Amino acid sequence: MQTLAKRLVLVNTAMPKPVLLILHQEHSSPGRVGQVLGKLGYPLDIRRPRFGDPLPETMDGHSGAVIFGGPQSANDNEDFVRREIDWIGVPLRDNKPYLGICLGAQMMAHHLGGRVSPHPDGHAECGYYPIRPTQAGRGICSDWPDHVYQWHREGFDLPSGGELLAEGDAFSVQAFRYGSGYALQFHPEVTHAMMYRWLVRGAHRLELPGAKPRADHVSGRAVHDHASRNWLAAFIDHWIGRKPAEAAS
Repeated sequence: MQTLAKRLVLVNTAMPKPVLLILHQEHSSPGRVGQVLGKLGYPLDIRRPRFGDPLPETMDGHSGAVIFGGPQSANDNEDFVRREIDWIGVPLRDNKPYLGICLGAQMMAHHLGGRVSPHPDGHAECGYYPIRPTQAGRGICSDWPDHVYQWHREGFDLPSGGELLAEGDAFSVQAFRYGSGYALQFHPEVTHAMMYRWLVRGAHRLELPGAKPRADHVSGRAVHDHASRNWLAAFIDHWIGRKPAEAAS
């Protein structure tokens, strides 16, 4: 018969439930979010509803869920887009960590009744742009990067009941929290390889008003990537429930 001490060791070393990662293109990657979760010991359950993968009816089998970005709009009428937007209610209902990044953030805002729309002057954010955490945002992580990587031409209003965590210039709502869910308009998950792939495959987006030229993406990464990488690790620790929020400065 196992002793109590042995049983405790088995409990403490048991592998945590996987984190559900929802991607929107055939060769998309969870990037640094997947890397950080993997280092923390979380298995990754990668699904692509666009290509027929199902979504769970409850979060009983998962530690959390992330919906990543993509070329789609939260206003699209495609079945998988509507299904993902409706499904966000599952982690919110079950009080499990949910994280929306770019499109995933816009989907969360839409799910909560917030407006998702292009900039009124047609501006896009592609490249590094300044960000300003609110007091609530600093309560989650004290050391936010002062510039973050963006790749979008739509933004969202703060939905009713949402708590603003970070602000920007052209698109004012950059991060918010609602219950167990978090939404980030920017892309902390982007690796070096991902950025260069986007610059090649999405080169046409660099022609949009407000987008940064290619050279600025490369030089901006050299300046801002270290702070963004450190912030993401601290944020994921808090988001997944390993560390409490820091005291607001």
